[in-house]
Amino acid sequence: MITFLIGLAILGFGGFFYGLFIERFFGISDRPTPAITKADGVDFVPMASWRNGLIHLLNIAGTGPILGPIQGILFGPLAFITIPLGCILAGAVQDFMTGMISIRNDGEQIQSLVKRYLGKNVALFFGIFVFLTVLLFGVTCVYTPGDIFVKGVIHQDVAISNPWLWVIYGVIFSYYLIATLLPIDKIIGKVYPFIGAFFIFTAVLLFFYIFLKKLPLTELSLDNWRGLKPNFFPLFFVTVACGIASGFHSTQATIISRTIESEKQGRSIFYNMMIVEGFIAMIWAAVTMGVMKLYNLDAGQGPTIMLAEIVSKVLSVFQTGDANSFFNKALNLAVILGVVALPITSGDTALRGCRLIVGEMLGIDQGKIRNRFLLSLVIFVLAAALLFVAKFSSSGFNVLWRYFAWANQTIVVFSLGTATAWCIKEGKKIWVTVLPGAFYLGVTSSFILNAKIGFNLSWTASYSIAAILVVAYISYFVFKKSKA
Repeated sequence: MITFLIGLAILGFGGFFYGLFIERFFGISDRPTPAITKADGVDFVPMASWRNGLIHLLNIAGTGPILGPIQGILFGPLAFITIPLGCILAGAVQDFMTGMISIRNDGEQIQSLVKRYLGKNVALFFGIFVFLTVLLFGVTCVYTPGDIFVKGVIHQDVAISNPWLWVIYGVIFSYYLIATLLPIDKIIGKVYPFIGAFFIFTAVLLFFYIFLKKLPLTELSLDNWRGLKPNFFPLFFVTVACGIASGFHSTQATIISRTIESEKQGRSIFYNMMIVEGFIAMIWAAVTMGVMKLYNLDAGQGPTIMLAEIVSKVLSVFQTGDANSFFNKALNLAVILGVVALPITSGDTALRGCRLIVGEMLGIDQGKIRNRFLLSLVIFVLAAALLFVAKFSSSGFNVLWRYFAWANQTIVVFSLGTATAWCIKEGKKIWVTVLPGAFYLGVTSSFILNAKIGFNLSWTASYSIAAILVVAYISYFVFKKSKA
């Protein structure tokens, strides 16, 4: 329990003071934001700070800070330290810098910022790369809630031959299309803040559950440094992903940059909401470790199966003696629907992000609903095709998710590289962004070089090549800074 509490203290105090430092480092101004200067009633819509914060939290969260830590805690109690440190120094910095730089550039999306600060050639590659990554994420946000709903609510098989499965997929796709086309304040702006508040409330309840059940949490010591096995780096950081740093967040921060009323709200919306996500990741990591030890659960199960077992154990504390009572059934249904809602609230903004990305790349006016509809229709056809292919393969979803996890972290390198180039242009020091960017370049390059879905090289070769790339990355920006 001590290691867990130390990690929470690092996250809370470190996040507060480093957040203040990052805000001052960036330099907040009183200039009007794009939500005011470019208001169009669709994507550029001023919204209250608390509303933006909760929307951003849901956009970046989904099931990422739940499923990631469930798998990541298997690396040992070192996760209780690496999650808060990574969140403070990398994840929250990326979210804040990309969101604020977007505000300074009329609400440009991430691929346009890459073009502005890293050049056309990099932007062309990145634009295609980030579009495919966000599209993959959108597909998983149809696949996951659809399967959970069919299994948990209507209690049917999720085989490809089940027509009800495709009906549910169709309903989710239909909602995504409506949410993608409508102005951001019509559905997302009105409903998401309440779901986000419920998400935080659930995490707080789980926090008290840890102490209520006196969950047995392993302490970090010289005898249990399991996390330091050779593949801790990079596997742990790719596995936990959203709870530490996620490139997908940069695509969402630039969406919210179009609805912020004042730059002074940036830290509470971008930086602090990532700290909240880190808190949620810490809670789920602790609950997973404690419940697995308390009930001797099998650590080799898939993350969704583990999640179901963990939730059932947590619910048992609050349920009455009769397993078939109305209260128990209602409680279980509420939890299942809550788990279903999380990926949906990220999936719709993911596909909305796809529309904005492609629209900017092709110079399409998205103020007209006809243009938004045709553009969205093409994106949704591609997403449906990917979903169809994934369902036809027994390992389709796992492969889909592995590629997304790697690509997701790779975007972090580009977004922090963009932030570093902005720092150079503004005459600021670069270590705040270049060091976490270099770290994630090491993570993603060594992972894909070693992985079977990548180049399948040995760890020695993978680490060696990754080290060369990291040195080149840092040297490039140091050289650019010296010439500025």
